[in-house]
Amino acid sequence: MTNVRTFFRTALLATALVAAPALADGPIADRGEAVETAQFERDRETILSMAGDYKVRFDMQESTPWMAGYEPLDRKISGGHESVRVVEDTGTRIVLQHLLVVGEEGEEFVIKHWRQDWEYEPEKILAYTGPNSWEWMEMPERLRNGRWSQTVYQVDDSPRYAGWGEWQDSQGIRRWRSNWTWRPLARRDAVRDPVYDRYASINRHQLTPTGWIHWQDNTKMMPDGSAADGLTPVVQEYVLNTYDAFDDYNVAAADAYWADTASYWKAVRAEWDAVAQARGGITIAEEAQTGTVISGRLLTIANEIRSGELGEAAAIAEARELIRTATAPGAPAAANAATAAGY
Repeated sequence: MTNVRTFFRTALLATALVAAPALADGPIADRGEAVETAQFERDRETILSMAGDYKVRFDMQESTPWMAGYEPLDRKISGGHESVRVVEDTGTRIVLQHLLVVGEEGEEFVIKHWRQDWEYEPEKILAYTGPNSWEWMEMPERLRNGRWSQTVYQVDDSPRYAGWGEWQDSQGIRRWRSNWTWRPLARRDAVRDPVYDRYASINRHQLTPTGWIHWQDNTKMMPDGSAADGLTPVVQEYVLNTYDAFDDYNVAAADAYWADTASYWKAVRAEWDAVAQARGGITIAEEAQTGTVISGRLLTIANEIRSGELGEAAAIAEARELIRTATAPGAPAAANAATAAGY
């Protein structure tokens, strides 16, 4: 009986992910030009309001085990200070860059954190499809009306996950909810070499009186050759990241870092975009500590620009070559083989 229940759970999840848009929300009826324009402008205002300076609390909790014998991890809470800046706004596309400020007073340093790109009624999104692989996924035309995609990028500006949804008001709360998406493991899990290798997730953003929250509902999935789609659920996880407006920290450090490296990171973003367009997606070996096998070097290059060790033109040229080489056909398999061999 247990195997039958597991089969149906897995089959249902697989169906939800394949048919995610239909199961998440139906088409939004045409509301007329005036209403559509007003809604679009309010959506933009909401997204742009996530920029600012914050005290952040990261709250992670594995809850329900879906696999017999699995013991959920203890709850983990951490936090810090984070500045979120608008680095691009074309009207229908808004790019927000997160910058962590860490360290003792007077010795603060900045860690380039995640990035979120919002796009209005996109034709496609760059979605995670499994280890080392991101592919373009068409957004059905009948579901685009009034919706925004959110694509999240890793610290080196390589893709992480993407989904779409509608900004809505309900129970007096302004919120956005994604469709079901695949997501690669976060560092907190990847470094432990767990039995699962990805998440099936719903991603939410909601405004609060003091800022906003990023709420994730993750089903951790493991490879299973006997399952209908080759995967089986292991455990449920809930992640609540709370952003409360706060600027009593060295905000200037975040802005100085971005002033020194913005042009470099713009070129890095452009190179990732060029690769994705030319190859129908991105294939690159994942690495537990930093996300991708070239992430560490791309971040170090930015620091070398700041210290004067490397000129910007040379830095951009090296970054472009790193990205092209690491995403070339066969490169991820070679990188994984080298890692397995201990090189």
